[in-house]
Amino acid sequence: MDISALRTAHPDHWMKAAAIRTLTLDAVAAANSGHSGMPMGMADVATVLFQNHLQFDPKAPHWPDRDRFILSAGHGSMLLYSLLYLTGYADITLDQIKNFRQWGSKTAGHPEFGHADGIETTTGPLGQGIANSVGFAIAEASLRARYGAKIMNHYTYVMAGDGCLMEGVSQEAIALAGMQELGHLIVFWDNNDITIDGKVEIADKTDQLKRFAASGWHVQAIDGHDPVAIDAAITAAKIAKRPSMIACKTHIALGHAAQDTSKGHGALTDPNQLAAAKEAYGWTAGPFEIPAKIKAEWEAMGERGAAAHAQWQSRLADLGPGRHAEFTRIFNNEVPRKLTAVIRALKKQVSDSAPKVATRKSSEMVLEVINPVMSETIGGSADLTGSNNTKTADLGVFHPTDRKGRYVYYGVREHGMAAAMNGMALHGGVRPYGGTFMCFTDYARGAMRLSALMGIPVVYVMTHDSIGLGEDGPTHQPVEHLAMLRATPNTWVFRPADTVETAEAWELALMSKSTPSVLALSRQNLPTVRIDHKAINMTAKGGYILAEATGTRRAILMATGSEIEIALDARKLLEAEGIGTRVVSMPCMELFAEQDEAWRKRVLPAGPVRVAIEAGVRQPWDRWLLGERGREAKAGFVGMTGFGASAPAEVLYEKFGITAKDTAAKVKALLG
Repeated sequence: MDISALRTAHPDHWMKAAAIRTLTLDAVAAANSGHSGMPMGMADVATVLFQNHLQFDPKAPHWPDRDRFILSAGHGSMLLYSLLYLTGYADITLDQIKNFRQWGSKTAGHPEFGHADGIETTTGPLGQGIANSVGFAIAEASLRARYGAKIMNHYTYVMAGDGCLMEGVSQEAIALAGMQELGHLIVFWDNNDITIDGKVEIADKTDQLKRFAASGWHVQAIDGHDPVAIDAAITAAKIAKRPSMIACKTHIALGHAAQDTSKGHGALTDPNQLAAAKEAYGWTAGPFEIPAKIKAEWEAMGERGAAAHAQWQSRLADLGPGRHAEFTRIFNNEVPRKLTAVIRALKKQVSDSAPKVATRKSSEMVLEVINPVMSETIGGSADLTGSNNTKTADLGVFHPTDRKGRYVYYGVREHGMAAAMNGMALHGGVRPYGGTFMCFTDYARGAMRLSALMGIPVVYVMTHDSIGLGEDGPTHQPVEHLAMLRATPNTWVFRPADTVETAEAWELALMSKSTPSVLALSRQNLPTVRIDHKAINMTAKGGYILAEATGTRRAILMATGSEIEIALDARKLLEAEGIGTRVVSMPCMELFAEQDEAWRKRVLPAGPVRVAIEAGVRQPWDRWLLGERGREAKAGFVGMTGFGASAPAEVLYEKFGITAKDTAAKVKALLG
């Protein structure tokens, strides 16, 4: 393509966009790795967006009513880093650009939330950004309904490529956004016809415009290098009442020898080709040099937002002290003072009445006291509301006709739900939780991992957590899932034994500011085992002594969730034979591991044989069975070694040998 016409038609715009392209070329060349083509192709769209439309203030990067810019095609990270540097974000200096992809730099290979202000979400796994954006838009619409358009009235802009749109999670996101008519969501599709393997046509022939339109989106197609067309399309998208997709026909690696080829996707490091591209751009400055006039024009874009931010602060003050304080609290992720009180009251009530209920029902009981005092919660389920027990009567339904509703019907979209909840948590001002069956964490896994990586406190309500779900069989019975979740860094996996532990788990999950939580909950009814009320949150210890040996302690039984009942029954059998047996409840291994050594040794002292009981695989238990030094010789496991089967729950537990009788026999065999 001859780019001379582009240069001469809009020279001021061209040079500002060229700043993005040259910084990208220089940074990728210095790192000798990266992805040059996408930033070079979408520089024109980014320039028009930031210059004419984006509401932001680099000096106040956490301004709640700023527009959000999400680079779903995260491999093109130098586009984002260039924009942040050029517009004056303090975190992204020229030195950071020069250290692209290096140890300790904020300019990682793919954008990572928390590394620098202006990075709204972690992207790189394709499709996650566009799926997150649905959550951002839901949060904005919800808060706009609650606080009014003078306080919350902004857009979420997304840049997505062909790869993002091929990922299955994109369809979940697109369909959900269309149904919800999220008019403040605008997606730019980088339509460059190129993938790593070659032309898009070798793998896909989807008509993306028809696809989005079929899901209820407003769609437009433009030349992605024409600033006038770009500006007009954004203006039209902003007044649409539906989410908008703007198909931007672009040339990957514009102006480079690798333009319009799969090679253009990756790292363009050849010095001669780099120099030729800069010459084609009319760029005479040296490596990493931005002429003062161009840098000043970019910085002016950032400075423009200061006035809008100041006006917004005045409007926020006009809310009055009560609503102002509440707004500040929810954006600081602080729980209300009433939370601990209502949790303690519920625990006392449950300990006194000792109901026998499934922990999925326990969770509903907890939500019934949480949701009225935490107006920021937004619940939901992936088409399993009645099974997950995630909807309480006071929530209402979030819908185009009722943005004040606090419950989202996600449909059968586990991955899309999880990714949207990430977006809500990242937006701020709301606390999302969502449910599905524990087995379907497989479907949600990509987004759940990113919750942990980003350090955001999403709550995953995962019911039907074992073979205890019964007749639905092994397709629905999680066996390896607890191990998989516990292996994920920065994730709290709670498997409560009764309503008291469930309440404590919810309290911890909602108090967290940087760790997501998974609540693994039973389908079958379980007895209340915490019948002596304690105000202290024992689940916060991760593991604790639930029942002590009455004589000389010779065995320790460890269990979680539905298997606590089995452990207590096994203790009775063993104690009847004079074998002193302690029962340890381990509702959260991650929190137990965080306790000091004195507590861990107090709960799990050396000497007695140890047996763990859980209707899942053994893998996560070895640290506690074998001792932290790996020298505890007498230990055993009662649980699953393969997949489950279709039968009533009580039959499955007997057939798979997960009973009090089997546990007692295991202990006696270890004792010899």
